Amino acid sequence: MALRNLQAESPALVGRTHRAQQSYWYCTPAGLAEAAASGELAPTVGRTTGWRAAGKTGLREHGLALVDTVVAFHQAEVADHADWQVEVAHPTPAGNLVPDGVVLLAGGSSAFVEIDRTMSYARLVAKLERYDAYRNAPVSGRGNAARAPRSHWQETYAGPSLERPFPVVLFVFAPAPRRAAPTTREAAFHERARRVGSVNYRLTVATTTLPLLTRDRADGRVWRVVGNGQGEERRALAALPKAR
Repeated sequence: MALRNLQAESPALVGRTHRAQQSYWYCTPAGLAEAAASGELAPTVGRTTGWRAAGKTGLREHGLALVDTVVAFHQAEVADHADWQVEVAHPTPAGNLVPDGVVLLAGGSSAFVEIDRTMSYARLVAKLERYDAYRNAPVSGRGNAARAPRSHWQETYAGPSLERPFPVVLFVFAPAPRRAAPTTREAAFHERARRVGSVNYRLTVATTTLPLLTRDRADGRVWRVVGNGQGEERRALAALPKAR
């Protein structure tokens, strides 16, 4: 209703496309500029807008799964909906790492969030290896008398005294047509991901499924730690181990 009212009052700001008896709303370039000017939207480049993005099935369904994830975090008061950044590039020696989302959690730490619907296991593991490369990237800059040089992740996420560990990496497996069930894909991912470099030591990786996340919320016992050696045990977000 709010979007309909906005479109009636300011038709240049939002648009709508229809697919499979559903409506998908999006910001027009003017609407995106207005949102950025409000100060409520973190500055970035490369934002996607327009009816083509809203109408493209894969991008649309992936985006909706990310929105459902954001809502689950917001409803659990784990993170506000405004404390998310989407597809922000992070430099690594192996090329840029681009998480689906980065969220600032209520406790002050951050988390990387990846949404999977149709990606192959090889590509998922490659993405995880990119996180490993980002975590282990050498320091940059010269530092100064008051502070030693830091790596990009330390500068961005560790806090002024390096008191925060590397952000946890969260994978959310969402349903998709002609694909194995999310729980099946989650289990297969665990078998492969536990072999990646720093996982379960310098890199904390946890997974869930979108149906479980939306049912029990982000603060529930929905997260399964990769390589924790405790079978199918699921934990609350606050109970995940810290990276070393």
